Amino acid sequence: MSPEQVAQELIRFMKADPERSYKVTIGTDSELYNKTEADFVTAIVVHRVGNGGRYFWRRVELKNFYTLRDRILKEVIVSLDTAKIVLNHLRELEAPPFDFEIHVDVGENGESRKMIQELVGIIRAHDFEAKTKPESYAASSVADRYA
Repeated sequence: MSPEQVAQELIRFMKADPERSYKVTIGTDSELYNKTEADFVTAIVVHRVGNGGRYFWRRVELKNFYTLRDRILKEVIVSLDTAKIVLNHLRELEAPPFDFEIHVDVGENGESRKMIQELVGIIRAHDFEAKTKPESYAASSVADRYA
């Protein structure tokens, strides 16, 4: 599906029960293979708060990742790029009100914990709300399932 088609489906889902509140989240997870190549999976989730949700995902293969830091930074950049495109379509198509977050697959445990402040800062600098583990379900649960 194109980004515009995804936005149309998100809107259709939200308009199906307009009395509910909605949260749209975007998160990316990656899996390293062949030492420097990685699969990046980005999930776009629309959550009907208190009553389920729907998600869409996309996988891309990228090369030249030599450190965990490079890969996690790229996850955030992919999520930010996706967010800008999808949110632009949602605005153009006059989506109902919703909250929006970018989910990052980092938490207080593991090697990536050193990057939390930096990654959250990058996302906030783009004027988005950031969530990390255990609240980052779009990245750490949905995208992770397909990475």
